Amino acid sequence: MLSWNESAWFSLLAGIALKSAVVLGIAWLSAVLLRRRSAAARHLVWTAAFAALLALPLLAILFPAVRVPVSGAFLLRTGAVATAITEAAPASPGSRGLPSAAAKSAAAKDSNSPHDSNWRIWVMLLWAAGTGLGFVQMSVAWVAVWRARRAAKLLPDAGPLIDALALRDSVDILETRAGSMPLTFGFFRPAVLLPADAAAWTQERRRVVLLHELAHVRRGDAATHLLARIGLHLYWWNPLAWAAWREFVKERERAADDLVLHAGACASEYAGHLLDIARSLETAPAAGWAAIAMARRSQLEGRLVALLDSRVNRNPSRRAAVWLAVCVALVITLPLAVLRAQDGAQVVPSDVDATIRIALAEKNHQMLDDAAKASAAFLKYDQARTLLDSSLAIRAEVAGQQSIDYAVGLVKLGDLERSRRNFDEGRGFYAKAVSVLGNRPEAARPLVDLGIDAFRGKNSSEALDYFQRAQAADPQHAGVALMWQAIVQAPEHPQEAESLYRGALAVEDPESPEAATTTEVFAAFLDRQGRAEDAKSLREQAAVVRKTLGARTPVIRQATAGEHAYRIGEGVTAPSLIDKVEPQYTEEARLAKYQGTVVVMVDIGSDGIPRNMKVIRGLGLGLDERAVQAISQWQFKPGTKDGQPVPVTATIEVNFRLL
Repeated sequence: MLSWNESAWFSLLAGIALKSAVVLGIAWLSAVLLRRRSAAARHLVWTAAFAALLALPLLAILFPAVRVPVSGAFLLRTGAVATAITEAAPASPGSRGLPSAAAKSAAAKDSNSPHDSNWRIWVMLLWAAGTGLGFVQMSVAWVAVWRARRAAKLLPDAGPLIDALALRDSVDILETRAGSMPLTFGFFRPAVLLPADAAAWTQERRRVVLLHELAHVRRGDAATHLLARIGLHLYWWNPLAWAAWREFVKERERAADDLVLHAGACASEYAGHLLDIARSLETAPAAGWAAIAMARRSQLEGRLVALLDSRVNRNPSRRAAVWLAVCVALVITLPLAVLRAQDGAQVVPSDVDATIRIALAEKNHQMLDDAAKASAAFLKYDQARTLLDSSLAIRAEVAGQQSIDYAVGLVKLGDLERSRRNFDEGRGFYAKAVSVLGNRPEAARPLVDLGIDAFRGKNSSEALDYFQRAQAADPQHAGVALMWQAIVQAPEHPQEAESLYRGALAVEDPESPEAATTTEVFAAFLDRQGRAEDAKSLREQAAVVRKTLGARTPVIRQATAGEHAYRIGEGVTAPSLIDKVEPQYTEEARLAKYQGTVVVMVDIGSDGIPRNMKVIRGLGLGLDERAVQAISQWQFKPGTKDGQPVPVTATIEVNFRLL
């Protein structure tokens, strides 16, 4: 079942918008290639194009998606405030930062707030509003023409003309108000609406006008008119769609003219009648939204030239050509429809493919796990998913689908999906891992993750149940489960929460990242209780642990061969920030009301790209990774030495604040 997620829907609609441009581009190219063929053939191309435009959103929803990359920044959601600093002196008293960082930094909203995605919602609402207005106009016009048809007087049947065009069904020939343009309306019960003036026409004019309108009936133009009009309203914002509509109408009228000439009309006389009708009769603007008018003054000159050109190909479309157009449209549209934009996605390069082949041959899932971790760190989520799927296949083959190893692979997939906000899919992986692990200690981790997900869904009792099950599964390493129980209990049972926090610290290794995180979350809790001195003492303890942990943190290397990073000073200028992506809060940190600063040492290359990042003072609950992900997308004006760009080592602070 489809669910509402503005990012996912915006991504889907953005993909459909781009694909519609591709479809229309192919249609234009096809029409150009068929310029020496008949108008009927070109009209068939435009009809197929509009049918493809209508099929795109349906196929995109109904068929499984094949992920393709788009810029990660295009779909990112802001979740924190970040500032950047270097080891250079501050630009102004009391300030710390890269020369342009403070100016570039902007306060971001909590991602649970609707404001950070309002622009996407407004774009989608604008699209929907334009489409809705078009459908209303078309419906009003349809009702108006239908009422005119009901009020019209039935004229004698045009039997000989129907026979001349080999029509299978009878057509109502109706008389409407004087001065109106001849129209064709309806596809289940087609009718031709002639003005009362037709009684004064010559027999030949009456004959060619009826031939033209009956040609529309034979070709089924009322149905294709409705199809194309719906397609135009769906893509009303696209100039290509309007241009395609004009070509569609032009080729349709020329194809009907060709059938009139095939039925024996003289080209020059027919052109004269067409010119007189266009000059003397008018089409109500709304009528063209629902019915097919005989002549449009804007396209009359081209039609007259085509009528009088004896070299024009006037062959009607054969049934085989229609089926060929349907098949070609399907072959083009279906692959386009299933391609789906995905934030952070990267095409799996050949070296990753080779890594997978080697790992499969060696049955080495760890190789793939490491590669997936590196890919996810730089937002290459689809690449990471491909690697983890292959890793899980190796685990299943080597250890079996009921093994601890297999369950660990499921947890890694759950982590990945949750990191890109696919919460339902992540929860499915965690639940499957728990079903494999039962009450074994390894089940504690996915149970905590399921508890966090329940807490995110505001189901506190279910969350506590998961956390308590995690504590029971692994009592010796229950610190994380106890911390989350405290977070859930804190609003209504602060004394119980404090006891749980202290219990968590009692079972955790004091020098571990988990203990540092629990201490910081506990300190924030004490601050909210008005116990600032106790909170300060805990933060000082956590700071000592963080400093020790920072010294042990490995460098995330992305070095460029031959580049040596300089320190700022002695002729080396600091880089300045040009463009930044705000870091995203993790759901865990948001739920825990956890905030702080991540400090990252990074080399800014001579091309302005950050590389070789090392977290020297971190935070827990996934914020270190989010800081690195954000910085990896920043763009700098490089530092210089003797006026030349050089790599420079800088220190960047990323501040996570809940606003």
